[in-house]
Amino acid sequence: MDVLELARWQFGITTVYHFLMVPLTIGLSLLVAAMQTAWVRTGNERYYKMTKFWGKLLLINFAAGVVTGIVQEFQFGMAWSAYSRFVGDVFGAPLAMEALVAFFVESTFLGLWIFGWDKLPKKVHLACAWAFSLATMASAYFILAANSWMQHPVGIEMHEGRPRLTSIWAVLTNNTTLAAFPHTIAGAFAVSAAFLVGIAAWHLHRRSEEERVWRSSLKLGTWVGVVAFSVLAITGDLQGKLMFEQQPMKMAAAEALCHTEQPASFSIFAIGDVTRPDCENVKSITVPALLSFLAHNDFSSEVKGIQDLVPMYQEKYGEFYPVDERLGELSGKPIDYVPALPVTYWGFRLMIGFGGISAGLGVLMLWLTRKNRTPTGWWFPALGLAGIATPFLANSAGWIFTEMGRQPFVVVPNPSGVDGVWMFTAQAVSQSTPGEILTSLIALTAVYTVLAVVEFYLIRKYVRGGIPGVLPKKTDDGALAFAY
Repeated sequence: MDVLELARWQFGITTVYHFLMVPLTIGLSLLVAAMQTAWVRTGNERYYKMTKFWGKLLLINFAAGVVTGIVQEFQFGMAWSAYSRFVGDVFGAPLAMEALVAFFVESTFLGLWIFGWDKLPKKVHLACAWAFSLATMASAYFILAANSWMQHPVGIEMHEGRPRLTSIWAVLTNNTTLAAFPHTIAGAFAVSAAFLVGIAAWHLHRRSEEERVWRSSLKLGTWVGVVAFSVLAITGDLQGKLMFEQQPMKMAAAEALCHTEQPASFSIFAIGDVTRPDCENVKSITVPALLSFLAHNDFSSEVKGIQDLVPMYQEKYGEFYPVDERLGELSGKPIDYVPALPVTYWGFRLMIGFGGISAGLGVLMLWLTRKNRTPTGWWFPALGLAGIATPFLANSAGWIFTEMGRQPFVVVPNPSGVDGVWMFTAQAVSQSTPGEILTSLIALTAVYTVLAVVEFYLIRKYVRGGIPGVLPKKTDDGALAFAY
């Protein structure tokens, strides 16, 4: 394998792994803050126990997320130095804002929340929980603003062959960012909701003493999950319309739409070889005209297919890579503007499918536990625990589709923006040897595997320990020490 392939594998593995923790941290931090708010307002011991238990799992996940997240920024210099030089004048601002405005606030108030239980006034301590959770969301916003700029460059001018930032406001209010942020946050709530439901269902099946705690957690998770899926559907529709305007090839690849259609049908399932951009021997189960509506709110709109888009891309961005030894085997070779169709086509459907399964399981669990019922069969906790994986899989499939669907670009050209602001992925990689990248790939994968084992062990330990494992010691009269 060459440097480009190895660098892409390395970034893909570490980023997907890191993003398993990010949505759980975002969603769970807000839910824990809401639990603590309910306790402060009502004084109900049940909400205190919920805050302590779910807060402990949040801290474990947050710690693992910080460790794995640090590597992401180092990779820009390690494996993608040419990319870093190209986007550095733009990315410096949102990434600095993420570190100074969001991450420092996030870390500071999380520390105050952890160590302030017996030192801060109750309402001040609660304010720390909200400050941490809101800073977590702000951190996500700045990261998404940087990623969205790669998908749709705005707020810049070209200077000596590199984009130079002219408006940070344009970057932060990029319509791609404004669509991606609520979609990502809704996905985070879907992940944390399934997490609550699965673990609470397992404890309910065990007939734990704290039944009210687990029943409240399960109901909270199911309702949050259903609402989150509704928001995902709405924001996903908005993102689809932006994709139709900004990245038409990604739209066509998502549907394996080889030939232009008017109106265009939405493919539910394809049978055949979708790897071929001519779509020969591929038969699809479709919904007539639905793709036209998803693309442009019009059941009669034209959606261009891959066969017609390729010549348009070639005319605008060139047919061949530049002759440059830094491009390795791709130097002077034809540019393949078609993303990996099996990845984009099936990734898009896995994202929707697992998201729908997660929402459906939430509704089912709500129905099964109605009127304080608890099914006694082994399938009940198994269903809940299996459901934890579905939004994680949906999130991962969605991000893989988003990032691989824009290939061969690492910075996608803005059809209505400044000419020349794009970068091919092949041009972004560092001038490293395959051995160097392979070594770091193996080392990082090994370290991340160890971290995964450690996090799973800790979460499993505290989940099995239940409420007693996270509460402070009781006073001499047997009452809980609330630390206030």
